[in-house]
Amino acid sequence: MMERLPGWLRQHVAALRALLVLTVLFGIGYPLVITLVAQIPGLRSRADGSMIQLDGRTVGSAVIGQAFTDANGKPIARYFQPRPSAAGDGYDPTATSASNLGPEQIVDTLPDPKVKGDTGTLGLLTEVCSRSLAVGQLEGVDGRRPYCTADGVGAVLSVIHARGLSGPVRSVVSVNQECPRKPFVASYAGVPVRCAKPGVDYRVGRIVPVRGPGRTWPANPVPPDAVTASGSGLDPDISVAYADLQAPRVARARGLALASVLALVRENTSGRSLGFMGEPAVNVLQLNAALDQRRP
Repeated sequence: MMERLPGWLRQHVAALRALLVLTVLFGIGYPLVITLVAQIPGLRSRADGSMIQLDGRTVGSAVIGQAFTDANGKPIARYFQPRPSAAGDGYDPTATSASNLGPEQIVDTLPDPKVKGDTGTLGLLTEVCSRSLAVGQLEGVDGRRPYCTADGVGAVLSVIHARGLSGPVRSVVSVNQECPRKPFVASYAGVPVRCAKPGVDYRVGRIVPVRGPGRTWPANPVPPDAVTASGSGLDPDISVAYADLQAPRVARARGLALASVLALVRENTSGRSLGFMGEPAVNVLQLNAALDQRRP
């Protein structure tokens, strides 16, 4: 019967048959098979989102980080804190992203008071400085870092010469400290240091990061993952070093022995992938859920 149909019609019928067959195979059959395979014991939890249950309610996913803060955005003392997030307002799976800041972005864009709602833009150095200072204050350790001011911004100067980038120094500005804030250093090359004013491009000068007073700095107890966001902004894990740093605070807030809190940290620590890739990591949500089960 097909031979009696015109050639163009036979082609359309064949295309329609192919469409129906492929729709059944890959639109119905393939998703159904994958769904059935995902329900195999051992795979079902991961396929359903690796959700964690506590007292009969879902408290989150083990593969997506989340904040443990109060209504004002302050860290809750009885919980371990995750690493920072640049995904949306924080740990937003619909806006997963990195900050896209690089090591050369050390100059902040100050907020312009003439522009309503302008909050400025922080460079990577100031973000690291402010986070390290905040973590140090929370954990009761010295969170100061080299190339950071005492108030937690990048210690960066714009050295403006009389001729381009050479010649006598005409003026010096602490580019990340907005007026009327007092500059972190009084003078540079014999020239008084001024605070920065919004809307002025100080990159016309020579940008000089300042390490800070003293020739040596003690090892900073605040680890890198406490002050930098992950590439996805959804990292559910922190380093063992960061967990150990937080353990005394959590133990005090919950009235637990430090040894028992550290034991829970070890119980919720995963090893290196395949035994050699990456570093051991602590899942923050699983650890906090274990703490709530131990001492609500």
